[in-house]
Amino acid sequence: MRILHVLDHSLPVHSGYTFRTGAILREQARLGWETVHLTSPKHPPAEEVATESCGWRFHRTPPPTGPLARLPVAGELALMRALERRVVEVATESRPDLIHAHSPALDGRAAVRAGRRLGLPVVYEVRAFWEDAAVDHGTATEGGPRYRATRGLETWVLRRADQVTCICDGLRREIIGRGVAPERVTVVPNGVDLDAFEPVVRDAALATSLGLGDGPILGFLGSFYGYEGLDLAIAALPRIRESLPGAQLLLVGGGFQGAALRAQAERLGLDGAVCFPGRVPHDQVARYYGLIDLLLFPRRSKRITELVTPLKPLEAMALERLVLASDVGGHRELIDDGVTGRLFRPDDADDLAVTAVAMLTDRDAWPRYRAAGRRFVEEARSWAGSVARYREVYGRALGRTV
Repeated sequence: MRILHVLDHSLPVHSGYTFRTGAILREQARLGWETVHLTSPKHPPAEEVATESCGWRFHRTPPPTGPLARLPVAGELALMRALERRVVEVATESRPDLIHAHSPALDGRAAVRAGRRLGLPVVYEVRAFWEDAAVDHGTATEGGPRYRATRGLETWVLRRADQVTCICDGLRREIIGRGVAPERVTVVPNGVDLDAFEPVVRDAALATSLGLGDGPILGFLGSFYGYEGLDLAIAALPRIRESLPGAQLLLVGGGFQGAALRAQAERLGLDGAVCFPGRVPHDQVARYYGLIDLLLFPRRSKRITELVTPLKPLEAMALERLVLASDVGGHRELIDDGVTGRLFRPDDADDLAVTAVAMLTDRDAWPRYRAAGRRFVEEARSWAGSVARYREVYGRALGRTV
């Protein structure tokens, strides 16, 4: 079987989006399926020369040109038309059995229209609702014209794709609520490559180079978006240090909120207590996880965090780290409170601090949390198990056994 994947962007860009894509392609190859890969005009132009990455070749779509391409609405229409043409071209050349388009809806619309022209079934995968992410990033307002237009386009694609997949139950409920038949919507959750995320020991030399002491060390690895609530982690640290004076916070990554977080730490007099090493190579991530006693995921309660599950808590549990997260819908799908980790009241820095101190001082419970978290990932969140779910999805789209 040959699948044409239509993507927003790809490796060598590093993001949760590209890492999920990489895992899908790797596991589908292990199943004996052939994959073809096409990115939209939104793939960063600076990366366009790197058409091959990690053994995969990515077909690219040149961005549309001309004055209309720079205008709101007209620019998005030009992008979709350009991508539709490229889907037809690449599909005509590669002759796939089906098209698998991935968020956002701009990709889905191009794939659906191309699929109808070519007589190919289309599977559309929702990884998040991008209108909700735009609200958090400040590029749209909830209920505003851009928000409604993006939501309308998403619903148009969902109702016309032959099959729909999504990454969690929260998204599935929302999709069904938009009038899509439940039997057409399948959850293919995020997972972890268990071979790549084995428990690691603390790298003392790395800790010293970062100025980390005996701890305990609380931490986060990922993108610094507003909805991640990292300001709550910084706000909670002084209270945590009242009980645990050696506590430090390690925030690995970067993003929109980076400057504001650094300014907040300085304003609270936490120089030396909060460490910002910046972004690190993906193959070094496990070393940084090994420095952290308690992983924090303080996501604020927003529509996007209530609907969507993150990937990072799964990586933390696979590495047998302690996990503390806010009690939002996306986290409740992953963390069994008191079993695989703990949950605290969202948007509440004081409850974060109290729960963190309770976990860090109850050392007898650490082995139990760590073993339960690892077991959950092994049994329910491996990439091999997740990607195997596409077999039935593709079979339904094709009308035959795959």
